[in-house]
Amino acid sequence: MSDQTSEQSDGSFDAGHFRTVMGHFPTGVTVVTGLDADGAPHGFTIGSFTSVSLDPPMVGFLPQIGSATWEAIAASGSFCVNVLSDQQSDLCWKFAKSGTDETRFDDVDWHGAPTGSPILDRAVAWIDCTVEEVYDMGDHHFVLGRVGSLDADADHDGNPPVPLLFFKGALGGFAAEG
Repeated sequence: MSDQTSEQSDGSFDAGHFRTVMGHFPTGVTVVTGLDADGAPHGFTIGSFTSVSLDPPMVGFLPQIGSATWEAIAASGSFCVNVLSDQQSDLCWKFAKSGTDETRFDDVDWHGAPTGSPILDRAVAWIDCTVEEVYDMGDHHFVLGRVGSLDADADHDGNPPVPLLFFKGALGGFAAEG
């Protein structure tokens, strides 16, 4: 068992160790999408997504400060969270790659949510939101969204696809036990 801490003896913080330890917490993989002021689709991979409130229904995610993708989406005042399936790891990497805003939607099937934000076909679930508030928190924003509509079961067969998970730097699916 390691007794390494992120705080060094000189008071500095080991960000690499922090990232490694936090990587032991599995997260779902989402692509947050929206439209820019000209109606063009934009999106990026976000692992830091959470349910915030049931009444009123709110969710949140944390894009990096300075993200050009978030700036493009923010102008519309709405976004859609797409929960990826274990068959969509290619989309995870496609929407995570920097400098590809203009080509991220190439060969990606999608349709508009009620706000117009893209719903990626075959997503496990989607949550369409309007931006309620944006808070600066360290090197990220916390975007709080009010849920307007949502759905799951991409095939409409009663069996939604298996969600994609990120754990210790790798992608995989989920198998329920019990």
